[in-house]
Amino acid sequence: MISVGLTGGIGSGKSTVASGFVEHRAILIDADAIVRSQQAPSSPVFDEMVERFGDHIVAPDGTLDRGAVAAIVFNDADALADLNAITHPPVGREIRRRLSELERTDRLVVLDIPLLGEGLAEGRRPRYQTSGILVVDTPTDIAVERLVTSRGFSVDDARARIAAQLSREERLAIADWVIDNSGGLDELEAAIGAAFRWASALPHVDPAQ
Repeated sequence: MISVGLTGGIGSGKSTVASGFVEHRAILIDADAIVRSQQAPSSPVFDEMVERFGDHIVAPDGTLDRGAVAAIVFNDADALADLNAITHPPVGREIRRRLSELERTDRLVVLDIPLLGEGLAEGRRPRYQTSGILVVDTPTDIAVERLVTSRGFSVDDARARIAAQLSREERLAIADWVIDNSGGLDELEAAIGAAFRWASALPHVDPAQ
């Protein structure tokens, strides 16, 4: 198994890059998608979150209101720590389960894990073994424009979300390969193809480590 860690700031187009790798027949392990599946109504994670943060994080249809949760934890370090304590352990177990099923194969696996870049930038040992780190890079002004036009953010909110993450310079410093997503879709597709060829030539991870 070749395992590539994928990271990029909000509005960078990281999800589009992940989808492009899947089109090239890579396997995507998307931590955020796993979180959403584990936050289904009546699940243990859902129930713990409601107990901790209150009924107002439940949408009218009975599902989790992720926006309400984000509003609570964005500027509250204690609330964020509590959220992570609830969600991270089961997500980690599921990621490790999926990796264990693939580790002795020849598949290319893309790990899309929030805060992967932050951990590497701080010098922490990666939680999951990777063959290389792929960074999607986008100028801040372009990321802000995308967040405003496609996701309904205000300009101030978009800039605040970007400022709360790693800087571009910090993220680029941990990259083994960079996709520049400052252009159009045709340019991005070409960049994804080049990145896929790079990733496919990386060494396999060692299951013994």
